[in-house]
Amino acid sequence: MEKHTMIVTRKIQLLIDSEDPEVVKQAKGQLYQWQNICFRAANIIVSHQYVQEQVKDFFYLSEDIKLKLMDQKKDEKGMLQLSREGSAYQVLSRHFKGQVPMSMMTCLNHVLLSHFDKEKGAYWKGEQSLRNYKKNLPMPFNAAAITKFTKTENGRDFRFNFFKIPFRTYLGKDKSNKRLFLESIRTGDLKLLTSSLQLAKGKIFFLAAIKIDKEQHSLDPFIIAEVSLSIEHPVVVKIGKYQCVIGSKEEFLHRRLAIKAAISRLQKGSSFNRGGHGRKRKMRSLDDYWAMEKRYVEHKLHVYSKMLINFCLKHQAATILLVNQQAKEELTKEEPFLLQNWSYFSLKEKISYKAEKAGIQVIVE
Repeated sequence: MEKHTMIVTRKIQLLIDSEDPEVVKQAKGQLYQWQNICFRAANIIVSHQYVQEQVKDFFYLSEDIKLKLMDQKKDEKGMLQLSREGSAYQVLSRHFKGQVPMSMMTCLNHVLLSHFDKEKGAYWKGEQSLRNYKKNLPMPFNAAAITKFTKTENGRDFRFNFFKIPFRTYLGKDKSNKRLFLESIRTGDLKLLTSSLQLAKGKIFFLAAIKIDKEQHSLDPFIIAEVSLSIEHPVVVKIGKYQCVIGSKEEFLHRRLAIKAAISRLQKGSSFNRGGHGRKRKMRSLDDYWAMEKRYVEHKLHVYSKMLINFCLKHQAATILLVNQQAKEELTKEEPFLLQNWSYFSLKEKISYKAEKAGIQVIVE
């Protein structure tokens, strides 16, 4: 049965809501401590799950070893004293209880088990290695962790407590209507699901997960849009006798190569830049250009994917078929030029997201 809702995530910058430097310092120290614990806990969880799943393949163990990965209370041949999720929680409790809110560990455990179950088939075939989580891992939490969700005095931002740490949002120009989402959460029109908090480059981000209704459009299930992604023309779509070419090599690749050339020149001259704060000052201009390239690529891919979805809606196409996409992605891995300068995967992800929101099915050939 087709789902009429989807989960979206909005990235919102947060500031610690206090004028006292000592309070801000202590709050940031607490958050970094929790993030470090989540990073360590995540790797412990996947390691234990992998070992539990692989026990039955340890053929060199005694035949008396029970091989069923079940709770003993549910199956007499089970080897676990608890469920898989419960056993992982007990391990985390022994390591970290009292150092971090255990509700955060519960959410982390649930999220990672979900990822593990989706990917374990590839692990057994040797097609994918076990995930290795890094120190900037987002900290998951449930909606109960947020209390006193109110508007600020200026009416533009919001403030709330996160495990008693006071926060306020920083929405800036708000081009993506994050304020509207937050207001809907405050009034109860939208329900906040299990979300995350992330620390990155000294900033704090709230990754708010919300369930929304998909857009309702009049689509014909018998109309298929054949879409080809290439470096010459980023998107070529054909629906029956109608064809549309979206973007060109000149406007995307040549502009990106121009930015890369500027980066190369700056790299050669960076050693002659004025110092004063070590690497940070010398590399400031380079960091600006790297950010410029990233923004340019993200903007173009958003524009291309949006134009594609609009074309499909105009012609009532209910399905998008990405033609020969898997072969192109394999070719990209082997070709250094394409790997560095084209973004097949990112464009495919943006098309899939916008298509799901519009109720269009995506098939990768």
